[in-house]
Amino acid sequence: MSGIHSLRKFAAPEVIFGNGARFLLTKYVQNFSLSHCLVVTDKGVRATGLVDDLVASLHEAGIRTTIFDDISPNPRDDQARKGTAVFLDSRCDGVVAIGGGSPMDAAKAIGFMATNGSDVISFEGVDKVESPAPPMICIPTTAGTSADISQFCIINDTARRLKIAIVAQAAIPDVALIDPECTYSMPPALTAATGMDALTHAFEAYVSTVSSPTTDLFALDAVRLIRKYLERAVAQPDDAVSREGMMRASMHAGYAFSNAILGAVHAMAHSLGGVLDSPHGECNAILLPHLVRANFASVSERYRDLARAFGIAEAGLPDDVLRQGLFDGLQAYSRGIGIPEGLRVMNMDKALIPKLAKTAMQDACMLTNPRRFTQAEIEELYEEAW
Repeated sequence: MSGIHSLRKFAAPEVIFGNGARFLLTKYVQNFSLSHCLVVTDKGVRATGLVDDLVASLHEAGIRTTIFDDISPNPRDDQARKGTAVFLDSRCDGVVAIGGGSPMDAAKAIGFMATNGSDVISFEGVDKVESPAPPMICIPTTAGTSADISQFCIINDTARRLKIAIVAQAAIPDVALIDPECTYSMPPALTAATGMDALTHAFEAYVSTVSSPTTDLFALDAVRLIRKYLERAVAQPDDAVSREGMMRASMHAGYAFSNAILGAVHAMAHSLGGVLDSPHGECNAILLPHLVRANFASVSERYRDLARAFGIAEAGLPDDVLRQGLFDGLQAYSRGIGIPEGLRVMNMDKALIPKLAKTAMQDACMLTNPRRFTQAEIEELYEEAW
């Protein structure tokens, strides 16, 4: 009998995938017997008309709603506190999140605070959420963050200027209505950044120290899908096939990283997001090639699998040649879809590097990275990516 260390758990919400999935919102709200939903979104998503259309269908079914759209990129702890006050004051009994990763993470934090009576910062870490959140339904409008299916909730702690990771079963939404049509309004830059976020999820999940055969299947398929569809989705925003392909890639990468966790790329990107309020997807895209090169020797066969899935001819190449080829290939791909060349464009002062590295070393995602880094090594990697 294999040891208990080989056991792996796979957790995911109920998922409805496909064009038109959003129209099942009223049905699922009724299934939960909800009478008053807090709808968490942001002003950009609301401006598309999607939120108002879905809210109208709820009202037609006699379900009350309160809309909370005071959410920014890299959602903040004070926004979660404000949303919780709205949830409680309005006597809501469920949460509907419509948007990208920021509204969905904020919605998770609001749910935790509403049912546990504790501040969002107290949930930092793994399995710190004692009571389940209220029923939560997610409708993602971007293809990449996978907050709609993951057990992660990332919130900006404004007092400490860092992003905290809340990892808990309670963070997995009850239902995800994954509708590719909801992503058609994404501009090319956002499509590129969120797509590279998904690619980073897949890469880091595949080399994670707690990966499994199940997460491996999803991670590799996500890489193949992104390689096939992301460039096309950036260049042709209205292309239905590429939008569906990227939404499926995001979902598969989410299944992988939610269960296999992540690594040093995300730890370093979280630090940048907390200190500089930098765009998460772009940070990941810039850092990924550097961390692949730094991690390569620890799990070279795994990176060989990833290179093959990413379309790099790896057969017969020595490790050192493949390592550099994967680095060059990832950088060229990012730049080809408009990702900035280096952290310097985010106004990152090199004097901040020791602070950024210290914060990254304390991030929960660093625990499952295949190589153990020192703070000095992380500082060097920030310097390389600058």
